[in-house]
Amino acid sequence: MKATATGLLVLVALVYVVATWAGHGSDGGWAGYVAAAAEAGMVGALADWFAVTALFRRPLGLPIPHTAIIPTKKDQLGVSLGEFVGENFLSADVVRARLHALGIGGRLGAWLAEPAHAERVTAELATALRGALTVLRDSDVQAVVGEAITRRANAVEIAPGIGKTLERVVADGGHHRAVDLVCAKVHDWLVTHADSISEAVQGGAPGWTPRFVDRRVGERVYKELLRFVTEMRDMPQHPARGAVDRFLSDFAADLQSDTDTRQRVERLKSDILARDEIQDVIASTWSAIRTMIISAAEDEQSELRRRVRVSLTSLGTRLATDDRLQAKVEGWIEGAAAYVVTTYRAEVTSLITETVAGWDAEHTSRKIEAHIGRDLQFIRINGTVVGALAGLLIYTVSRGLGG
Repeated sequence: MKATATGLLVLVALVYVVATWAGHGSDGGWAGYVAAAAEAGMVGALADWFAVTALFRRPLGLPIPHTAIIPTKKDQLGVSLGEFVGENFLSADVVRARLHALGIGGRLGAWLAEPAHAERVTAELATALRGALTVLRDSDVQAVVGEAITRRANAVEIAPGIGKTLERVVADGGHHRAVDLVCAKVHDWLVTHADSISEAVQGGAPGWTPRFVDRRVGERVYKELLRFVTEMRDMPQHPARGAVDRFLSDFAADLQSDTDTRQRVERLKSDILARDEIQDVIASTWSAIRTMIISAAEDEQSELRRRVRVSLTSLGTRLATDDRLQAKVEGWIEGAAAYVVTTYRAEVTSLITETVAGWDAEHTSRKIEAHIGRDLQFIRINGTVVGALAGLLIYTVSRGLGG
């Protein structure tokens, strides 16, 4: 294009020379018109060449003022570009209007309603979840989890809650099975360790009593104890069972209202939480949870991923058909986008400004010229043509008035 524009300039120059020679010594005639057009065309071509060249460099290397505009004004152009983008693109009203016109809520709902798309989102979420769990250091998370559980447990008084639960269990008779189990286990233990009980009783007898008396007493104690436990096991209405019921009811009431009992439970809770074994169990909770989550995320048929897929599909269906939900989601998106552009507009525009400022002036000038070069050379061509036509018109009007 440069060659074409320059060739056109050379052409009109040759035409001017030929026309001037042809009209020499005569009254002009047609040669005068051609020479005037060619002369004006040369002027137009040279003027536009100067204008185009002055944008990118100094014409002929001469230090003419207001030339090489892009290299010398690059930083100002960057600032202006940043301000233009900030005012016309990073405006809250512009962003809201554009997002509202897109109808993101309905489009997102229709997209999510497709099972294949829901599966894709689920897979991406699973990948992100695995990545996040991999990045997290187990020791840090365990420390946070342990501290959070301990702090929460210490902050909440557990005695009233235990008392209410125990009260409901006793009222519903839910403790009867536990009593049955204890009675059965005690009975079995007594049957298995009869000799041990007799020996224990005999060992506690005074030294002056005869051995056969001690043995008879031990056997009697064992039989009575076994009878008592057997009756308690087999008789739901045994008085001892009633005593257990009353004890548990009183204990449930004390847990809720007796200050001394509640304080003792709190001290016991603190002592248990402070034990190293308990802290190790609390800290290891994270490892178990992490393993469970990763396993569920990797298994495409896991309950976790199935529920996520179903939830996403259901959400998509609702979002595609529920106008109120669409409006709510679009409002959230528009609000978030408006907040981002208004909060970080200065950072975005400064990025443009600083990027342009970091460019090499000559390299930037060459790149811009290369991108719009054809249009620039058309300016030179148009200048040549328009100049020739203007010169021809002026010459014609001048001859007409002069004639």
